[in-house]
Amino acid sequence: MNSYIYIMANKKNGTLYIGVTSDIVKRVYEHKNKLVDSFTKKYNLNKLVYYEVYDEINEAIKREKQLKSWKRDWKNELVEKMNKNWCDLYKEIL
Repeated sequence: MNSYIYIMANKKNGTLYIGVTSDIVKRVYEHKNKLVDSFTKKYNLNKLVYYEVYDEINEAIKREKQLKSWKRDWKNELVEKMNKNWCDLYKEIL
């Protein structure tokens, strides 16, 4: 079963949330529809702007911790390598 790290945002260069999940479609749906009282709900982070796929959850968790320790500029550059215009990638994963 695949695991994922993902980044949610509200706009280009806006607030970011980095998460890890084994069901990215369900988890992003929950964020987009504010079904969980969380950071993403509070700051209206409703766009999936970046994700990576892993074979093992341990690898995804390791990567999530690494990204959370990065400087903001590095995170923005990472998003822009995959998603130059900060488009919502949710439809891509459906």
